[in-house]
Amino acid sequence: MIRKRGSVILCGAFLFVTWNAILVLLLWGRPPTVQLDQGAREVAELPTSDMVRDLLRMTDAFEEELERQKNILLLIQSHQSLWDSSSRNQENAAAPAPPVIPVLVMACNRVTVRRCLDKLLQHRPSAERFPIIVSQDCGHADTAEVIRSYGDQVTHLKQPDLSDVPVRPEHKKFQGYYKISRHYRWALNQVFKTLSHSSAVIVEDDLEVAPDFFEYFGALLPVLKSDPNLWCVSAWNDNGRDGYVDPGRAELLYRTDFFPGLGWMLLREVWEELEPKWPASFWDDWMRQPEQRRDRACVRPEISRTLTFGRQGVSLGQFYDKYLRYIKLNTQFVPFTTLDLNYLKEETYRENFEREVYNASVVTYEDVKQGRLTGAGPFRLQYSSKSGFKALAKNLGVMDDLKSGVPRTGYRGVVSFFFRGRRIYLAPPPGWTRYDPSWS
Repeated sequence: MIRKRGSVILCGAFLFVTWNAILVLLLWGRPPTVQLDQGAREVAELPTSDMVRDLLRMTDAFEEELERQKNILLLIQSHQSLWDSSSRNQENAAAPAPPVIPVLVMACNRVTVRRCLDKLLQHRPSAERFPIIVSQDCGHADTAEVIRSYGDQVTHLKQPDLSDVPVRPEHKKFQGYYKISRHYRWALNQVFKTLSHSSAVIVEDDLEVAPDFFEYFGALLPVLKSDPNLWCVSAWNDNGRDGYVDPGRAELLYRTDFFPGLGWMLLREVWEELEPKWPASFWDDWMRQPEQRRDRACVRPEISRTLTFGRQGVSLGQFYDKYLRYIKLNTQFVPFTTLDLNYLKEETYRENFEREVYNASVVTYEDVKQGRLTGAGPFRLQYSSKSGFKALAKNLGVMDDLKSGVPRTGYRGVVSFFFRGRRIYLAPPPGWTRYDPSWS
């Protein structure tokens, strides 16, 4: 349409110039006066009344035509301004608005949710693009008051069913896990079904976020949408303690077969797949089972974009004192939306990752532990059994537990971490094919 309008303008201008050129040529092309003798020339050179009338008529016609052509050009000019405005409006309308990514905060009875919300609001670049929804279970009045104090900066939802969940007698001590799973199901249904959002980032009320938390998820949403072999994006590195990450590579991202949680994004399509079979308890370990994971991976960072400060909870501080309290929170803002993230595509990532891992020099545990490594690395430390993996991981200070056979942060069996300034790959032998769920 824009090209067609431009052609009309050019055509009008062309006709204007052509018409006037023809008039000039007609005037220039009048036949010359016949040669006469001196006396006759003097008489002939005097214009006759017919010639004067012809010239006057021609002049009048020329002026009328010029005026008409001027009006045509003015009309074209007025339409051109309208067309230009219409074109600009069409271009603005064609530019898609950035997607809305709500942040769902799962709260219960901790008034320290304030620390979580303060950091989210401090680093949030747009209230319209990143609405904050706080879903509260437990009915704790003091926590509810803290959430209400934020006014319209957050949306406060309250899980209506506060009753105990019927459980087997031997599971009575796990009542809290049952309530958490029920709360997650209700809250995610509110986000995806009631509020009709297409994606969401889930954080717990005891998480503090990094300055580029929103930048990270905003950049990775298109990656998640475009890759059917991804099913989540996590802000968390289970082995992300200070000293176990490369401090100079805050932009580095990985694929992992382990569901990390602790600040993670999923799509509505995935929730529609999971919700009908959502478990009664222990939802995060359920997510790590092969039936749910279905050989899909998550994206996770080298340096975590969340930090947990909640030592007390239903897990009674499991892993907190030994690992979680030492997780390094990223402080360097990485402009992820300006970076090329195509290296995370499955085929490209797998080929590059396996090439780097299995081209790395093979070393022993003693070499690593006693600082006998030479060169910049990376280095490969090989395991071939569950007990071998757990012994190496424990002695090197990385998390040694497995869920459905998958080690924390593992990708195709490989756990990547930093140790004394060098990259170490704790890896199975070449030719790895699958996880063994019995390694749990």
